[in-house]
Amino acid sequence: MKHEDLPGAQQDALDAATFRRLLAHLDAHKDVQNIDLMILADFCRNCLGKWYDAAAKEQGVALAPEAARERIYGMAYADWKRDFQTAATPEQLAALEARKKA
Repeated sequence: MKHEDLPGAQQDALDAATFRRLLAHLDAHKDVQNIDLMILADFCRNCLGKWYDAAAKEQGVALAPEAARERIYGMAYADWKRDFQTAATPEQLAALEARKKA
């Protein structure tokens, strides 16, 4: 069966399960910094939070942006930042700038 042949509800369930697995994977790898994700994949946890918030708005769900970000980080963003975010190195900043120019 091709994915486009799946009923909408089943496709939504698979998408949701995959998204939950992505969040669990990111949670298990807190050592991976957002800047590294931005350099390699052009998105990060903050992007996911913004996309989550946008999806809520599209569906008419009144969700605070902080709540969307907390869903992605699994905790308050300030706590994650304090406990897990490291300062970007000059090399990371240069790589991010090069990515933006590409």
